Amino acid sequence: MPIVGSEVAAATYEDRWLSFGAGAALVPERLLRAHARGKVLFVTGAGTSRASGLPDFKGLVLEAYRQLDGPLFASVSHALGNGGVAAPQVPPLSHKQSAEVTRFLASDYDVALGMLERRVDGATGASTKVRDKVCEILRSIKDAHGHTSPPKPSQIHRSLVRLAERGGATTIVTTNFDRLLQSAAPRKGRRVRTHALGAIPRPGRGSAFAGVLHIHGVLSLDPTELSDVVVTDQDFGEFYLRRRVVPDFIYDAARLFHLVLVGYSANDAPMRYLLNAVAADGSRFDDLKERFAFVGMPVPNNEVTIEDWKGRGITPIPYDDSDNHSQLGTTLSRWAELSPLNGAPRKIDALVRRIVRQPRSSVTQGERDLVDHIFRRSAFNERLRLAGLASDAGADADWLGAIVGIGGEADKGTI
Repeated sequence: MPIVGSEVAAATYEDRWLSFGAGAALVPERLLRAHARGKVLFVTGAGTSRASGLPDFKGLVLEAYRQLDGPLFASVSHALGNGGVAAPQVPPLSHKQSAEVTRFLASDYDVALGMLERRVDGATGASTKVRDKVCEILRSIKDAHGHTSPPKPSQIHRSLVRLAERGGATTIVTTNFDRLLQSAAPRKGRRVRTHALGAIPRPGRGSAFAGVLHIHGVLSLDPTELSDVVVTDQDFGEFYLRRRVVPDFIYDAARLFHLVLVGYSANDAPMRYLLNAVAADGSRFDDLKERFAFVGMPVPNNEVTIEDWKGRGITPIPYDDSDNHSQLGTTLSRWAELSPLNGAPRKIDALVRRIVRQPRSSVTQGERDLVDHIFRRSAFNERLRLAGLASDAGADADWLGAIVGIGGEADKGTI
């Protein structure tokens, strides 16, 4: 379990987990400090686009069935609401259709979609009826009145783009095909480029490694043009096993950055392939950095689920998934606002002033930890400026002593 403030008096920042206030999840301080140094790379999945009305992988396959195979869709829908028991069909489903139902109910959505494509189109390829339908589904959403419109970026997209700033470059990886991250980027200043599949730049610390990197392909800007996307089991086999384009990219990235996964469940097909790509090398090499994943679950936390993620080589960051995952949005939004790289300096200063005006002994442990973290992550000149701000705000001797102590940690090279 995370160590929170006073639970362990001698806990260092390596152990401590912080919250950005009420309604936000706890986040490891070591991850926050790595982010402040530009050493974090976010990897986003379908869950980040659900707030924009787009389906996850399961919903995408289900909608493809609805539009391309009504009888199979009816059978799967019945099974989902009746403990996995498929409805009898008249005429009965073929053996191929029944096999797809079995794969779908086993959460093998990439396999089920590949089987549908081979059954409907006879083969896989850049342009098939199934593939075109998948892209069509992701290009528009329906409102309550049945009207369609292009999806719009959510607060989660905007927060992630701000957090993707690592000093001189904005870099974020996604397995999604939509362009919502690009739409969420600020209109002013540096343009965020789009790279996909083989055109993705090689991971590095320089400014050339930048943009929204679609490792599974991206929807073309022109709906009449083909979109090269990784969506079926054969596609994953091609890019993960035969060409090894994605595994090599992920392994190189994991040596340079702490990967932070957002918008995935443990059973997502992209997650399985990503985890396998990292775990295969992580068991042989010790230079891979710690990986993290935001994991939604009911409160209290499910310890079995937490251990399952740890067993996959990922440090889970649990959050309350009620209220349509609102705690995830709150956490990412406040993290982005308080980021030293692309945050809101006035809000950071206002937070420090508000907290240090009160005696250090009278504020919550979480507030003490948060102010300490802001000083701890800062360079020498910024710590001096913040110390002056705290002094002007009337910080008591305990606050000033803690600030001096953090500076002493830096002088000893321990932070």
